[in-house]
Amino acid sequence: MTDEIALKSAPSDRAENGPFDETEANPVRPYIDLGGVKILPREGLNLRLEVEEQTKRIVAIGLDYAGSTLQVQPFAAPRSSGLWEETREQIRSQIREQGGRVEEREGPLGPELLAEVPVVGAEGAAGKRLARFVGVDGPRWFLRGVVGGAAAGDPAAAAQIEDLFRSIVVVRGGTPMPPRDLIPLKMPATPGA
Repeated sequence: MTDEIALKSAPSDRAENGPFDETEANPVRPYIDLGGVKILPREGLNLRLEVEEQTKRIVAIGLDYAGSTLQVQPFAAPRSSGLWEETREQIRSQIREQGGRVEEREGPLGPELLAEVPVVGAEGAAGKRLARFVGVDGPRWFLRGVVGGAAAGDPAAAAQIEDLFRSIVVVRGGTPMPPRDLIPLKMPATPGA
């Protein structure tokens, strides 16, 4: 193994239990199509599209579920290597630069980061927010998740969010894309349109 190729980081049962590649997804399930990802609807799930001001481009999908939040972003990745190892290092550096604390641990999805991120609340009061950063390298894609709310610390809530994360289908598409580029996301189609 050379130092330049980062191994893929994914649960050993990823192909069977997700997150799924579009070629592995159950074709009869009623997914919400958001372009680069498909989300399986479930009771109590609220979906938010996070849009970049200047470009009006959708840059992330926010999922509110069971007292927790999960923000997901799909990225193009090389066929033979993964991005999660390098991405964890970047996240770790950014959080430390902001004055936060971060620790790496082994989670149900593989290596993850648990971070205390400094936030400024109402009237400038500083506080800390707990966040978990998870990632899975798939075939030619990388899916990153940021978990907040109850699932950042409570194991029962975490299991529900991990199940939600694992139900996501990544649609990489056949278009050539540089690694680390965000796979395009789109508004869901309105029923009956």
